Order: sequence, then structure tokens, then C-alpha cells
Amino acid sequence: MANIEKISVALTGEQVSAIRAAVDGGEYATTSEVVREAIRDWQAKRQLRQDDINRLRKLWDDGLASGDAGPVDMTELRREARARLEAARKTAPDVA
Repeated sequence: MANIEKISVALTGEQVSAIRAAVDGGEYATTSEVVREAIRDWQAKRQLRQDDINRLRKLWDDGLASGDAGPVDMTELRREARARLEAARKTAPDVA
């Protein structure tokens, strides 16, 4: 294992109870193991978010580099958007 450093973290009573319940239930060997997994999950989520940001920046730059789209008929654009939305609603599963 990598170099281990202890830090102090303040948690709510509910968070501590959830961690202890996971350990007592046998899901984890120690409370530290729970926290390390949570941090690994956070790191992965953070990386995915950064990847999304980078992808959107590239798409933005590609769009700018593609040049002017020319004149846009906003009335026609709204009509097409509404038609596409209506079609999507008809094909989407009914969630109640």
C-alpha cells in the first residue's frame, strides 16, 4: 500500500452510523476502508466530470472552427425543435 497519512475529518452522526453499519454488517473490514472507497469513487467521478468538460470544450472549439452557420430562421428552428420534442415524447416510455 502507498504511504499512509492520517487526517481528521468531521462527519455527521448519520454518516458515522452508516459507515459503522457497513463495517458491522461485514461489507468492509474497517471504517478506513469505507472512507478510502468513497474517496476512490469521488476521484473517479471527478475525472469523468473533467473528461466531460474537456470533451465539451473540444466540441465548442470545433464548432467555432467550422465557421459561420449563415442566417438562421428562428421560427423554423423552433418549429423543428417542437416537432422533435413531440416525437421524442411519443416514443419515450410512460413514467408515472
